[in-house]
Amino acid sequence: MRSLLLLSPLRLPIPNPVFNFFNSNSIFRFYSRPSHYLRSAITPPTMASPIEESVGVARRCWINFKKESTFAIYTPFIVCLASGTLNIDTFRHYIAQDVHFLKAFVQGYEAAEVCTDDDDAKVGISELRKNIVNELKMHDAVLEEWGIDLVKECTINPATAKYTDFLLATASGKVEGVKAAKLATPFEKTKLAAYTLGAMTPCMRLYAYIGNELQVFLEGEKNHPYEKWIDSYASEGFQASALQTEDLLDKLSVTLTGEELDIIEKLYHQAMKLEIQFFLAQPLVQKAIIPLSKDHNPAEQRLTIFSDFDLTCTIVDSSAILAEIAIITAPKSDQNQPENQISRMSLANLKNAWGDLSKQYMEEYEQCIEKILLTEKAEKFDYGRLCRTVEQLSDFEKRANSRVVESGVLKGLNLEDIKRAGQQLILQDGCTDFFQSIIRNENLNADIHVLSYCWCGDLIRSSFSSGGIDGLDIHANELIFQESLSTGEIVKKVESPIDKVQAFSKILMNCRNDKKNLTVYIGDSVGDLLCLLEADVGIVLGSSSSLRRVGNHFGVSFVPLFPGVVQKQKMYAVSDSSSWTGLSGVLYTASSWAEIHAFVLGS
Repeated sequence: MRSLLLLSPLRLPIPNPVFNFFNSNSIFRFYSRPSHYLRSAITPPTMASPIEESVGVARRCWINFKKESTFAIYTPFIVCLASGTLNIDTFRHYIAQDVHFLKAFVQGYEAAEVCTDDDDAKVGISELRKNIVNELKMHDAVLEEWGIDLVKECTINPATAKYTDFLLATASGKVEGVKAAKLATPFEKTKLAAYTLGAMTPCMRLYAYIGNELQVFLEGEKNHPYEKWIDSYASEGFQASALQTEDLLDKLSVTLTGEELDIIEKLYHQAMKLEIQFFLAQPLVQKAIIPLSKDHNPAEQRLTIFSDFDLTCTIVDSSAILAEIAIITAPKSDQNQPENQISRMSLANLKNAWGDLSKQYMEEYEQCIEKILLTEKAEKFDYGRLCRTVEQLSDFEKRANSRVVESGVLKGLNLEDIKRAGQQLILQDGCTDFFQSIIRNENLNADIHVLSYCWCGDLIRSSFSSGGIDGLDIHANELIFQESLSTGEIVKKVESPIDKVQAFSKILMNCRNDKKNLTVYIGDSVGDLLCLLEADVGIVLGSSSSLRRVGNHFGVSFVPLFPGVVQKQKMYAVSDSSSWTGLSGVLYTASSWAEIHAFVLGS
């Protein structure tokens, strides 16, 4: 049973006329979680708003390829550097490689400066080139301090060479998929300058982003070994240089066609991927805490991934989908129904029934949460008392589901309609990639289980199947069908937080005992709280206020995932043990599936 959501039209391209409601202008109030109730009725939860046309190409590229920046910051090199545990030999190697990298940047800016005929742009590019020259001098000072000419002693590695070759080839007009043009006109020269900056801008923005993200680890830290490096990229000067590079890219791209802007996006994306490879190529002489799958030994351990479905994997609650199918296919009051089919409520009665059920659910849910929070606040993590208290919520959820069955609102739903809706259901960005990557990695020895309150497991199965994901074990409720039409009854398997944690425990008990399980649970609501805490790693996706309020009340700590990983890296350097264990009272919060992917699987 779900709480309420003001649901906007889903704008899904479903060809069957049964689903024209997805493109309708009406807004219905249906079941979903109360924590998401006040979100915008125009943009569904977690759905990214369209990028405004007025946004420049540089900003648009950064938004489009934000996933790559997440993968970059979760590389073992950056995590070890942020924790201050990075071996000095690795950092020396990185500095030497970066010198090769920066020299190519100087050449790239020189080429762009020659090509542009705009005086202001020339001045701006010249300033950026001088900044890189100064950065090289800073590197030289570090090398001199060590008393070693690392640039001569350390040859350029393949990952560095790939980026520098790519950059210099772009600056010389050799762009993949583009016919080389004679630079006879100012327009052709300006276009080449724009392409060159398109290959350089992502590096500047990425380093500015990393500098800002890592600066927090300097607070309260005495003698962080890489403080100067972090401060240099978090500095106002470097941040301004990154912004200036983006402004110049936008300026040089104003006259380009849509096709030419697409080329810049491809160059930008390629540069981002090459930068990730550059970080990954740095030779670590120490163990890193990430990716989690690397710390997991397939011969001795089984990686078991658990995930909620509604609003964890999806952008819209499944109960809202079922409600809309029921309403759009409901008979009008004056419409005769075939005698051999299951009798259905009229459209008007159905709308009223959903409204009443929704109102009652919301009121009772809020009362239940407030009642939980009236109990004595725990001074430290108290899992036992949390379990006993959450039973109140479990009883409430089961009563609510019984009301839905008794009301008959789910009677007459066609199984094929449900499956088609599942096929068109939009999953959160990166969710499909994450599950596909696990399934395709035969050497990982991993299982995936989805634990869901969803009333209809067929909806979940068709949703994942349409994304090419068929290796998941689905644990959900099931609608009962008679000749492909729902009787309105539900086979109740997973209705409550207690049901979820019991299913979680049963799955682990049924696993073969020859291997130890490393468990990860991904969820977003109070219903997931017990499972999140039982797992070795519990990851909260989204910002459910009720989840945090209840968790905090019983001593649960919510830690952003990246700082949590950095802290674990510090501990790992001392104890040589990652110590990911359940019932620690610590849950990790993630902003996206890309972040979860980077943490669990790496790039």
